[in-house]
Amino acid sequence: MAGPLRVLINAQLTPGGRGGGVEQFLLGLVRALGRLTDGGEEYILITNPRHADWLNPYLGPNQRAVPAPERKRTRWDRAKALLGPLRSPAGTLWRGARSVFSSPAPLPDPKVPESGGFFESFGADLIHFPTPEYTRSALPVVYNPHDLQHLHYPQFFSPADMRWREVFYPAACHEAQVVATDCAEVKRDLVKQFGLDPGKIFVVRWSSPTAFYEEVRPEDLPKVQQKFGLPRSFAFYPAQTWIHKNHIRLLEAIGLLRDRHGIRLNLVCTGAKNRYWPTIRRRVRGLKLGGQVRFLGYVSPGDLRALYHLAQFLVFPSLFEGGGLPVVEGLEEGAPVVCSDIPPLREYGGDAVLTFDPQSVECIAARLKEISGDEALRERMRQRGRERMRRFTWERTGKTYRALYRKAAKAVLSEEDLELLSGDTALEARGRFSASGMEGMI
Repeated sequence: MAGPLRVLINAQLTPGGRGGGVEQFLLGLVRALGRLTDGGEEYILITNPRHADWLNPYLGPNQRAVPAPERKRTRWDRAKALLGPLRSPAGTLWRGARSVFSSPAPLPDPKVPESGGFFESFGADLIHFPTPEYTRSALPVVYNPHDLQHLHYPQFFSPADMRWREVFYPAACHEAQVVATDCAEVKRDLVKQFGLDPGKIFVVRWSSPTAFYEEVRPEDLPKVQQKFGLPRSFAFYPAQTWIHKNHIRLLEAIGLLRDRHGIRLNLVCTGAKNRYWPTIRRRVRGLKLGGQVRFLGYVSPGDLRALYHLAQFLVFPSLFEGGGLPVVEGLEEGAPVVCSDIPPLREYGGDAVLTFDPQSVECIAARLKEISGDEALRERMRQRGRERMRRFTWERTGKTYRALYRKAAKAVLSEEDLELLSGDTALEARGRFSASGMEGMI
């Protein structure tokens, strides 16, 4: 195939934090691709019709957003919309009542949807699914499964979620021409669990989405501190309240520091509050940590960046990850990082982070005690973080995805494309993808 490509990117998610790291990845990728002016590719972003314009502020001259057709709403959809914020607790009560008074109905088999000609109508050369959603079409596919957490911690998923993942993930991974992951551990997992050919899986590491946010000025910090009523010193944990994010053990570690060592460590958490939030709130009250722990919910990108700068350090106790986005954000923003000792976080953090066993409250508490009480250690961690972040740039991420698109569409690959897809570090050694590579992109 000769000439520039027309690439569809399926961006049909609901913005505002519910998409977590996937939303941040998508925003970073869109911005990175929009700043590549040397290839001539055209990118068409297919958006959720109810949030059709959410990507418009981030688009480059080679990009445009098009809303997908509005799906016909059923009576069940209208009922869920009327329930609004009561939908999750109402659903919990309904499922509980049914489990007591009746046998559970068999779950319907989810089916991978068909494009019906919509995706094909753009005359595109391929389609990229950067979220777990997948739709069959006649186009070559690049797919991001992100992780296979449901196979390692099935207890964290509802039966319906498990059935959906068990159908969509294998179908998309096997049918895609290219599968992209953000860490080597996920690649190994895909080969082991699905029997995929390692040659079709490419590891493309992310940089920090905060690199695209508005710069934090020194005079902004006290304003953000006052806005949220924050203590002078605090640890920071940005994550939705999913079970695997391990908030409970972190809270217990903070309680242990107080009760056993007399250390009062403040904690500030951000991220959307989902269905596990009531359990976390009860544990805060049970441990009598209301005066030490704050959950701010979803915050704006500018406020998030300011919180990284205000924090004494970042703590990230997650049990399972497919990448290391908050760790990378912490390193980018100069926050010392202490995190779970799991492969993806080691892969991104290297020697720039301190790690602990996320299953052990005592181990978490010991690391918190160490990093909160040693300013010299925190400064060494900041320096290591700045050095570590030289390895991760959005320019490299964007160029690697462009190379994947060319490969999936069977287009001619440049020498640079081949080097990027081979994982060759020669480009980095020559300085072409150094930290200074972000200049001119932001």
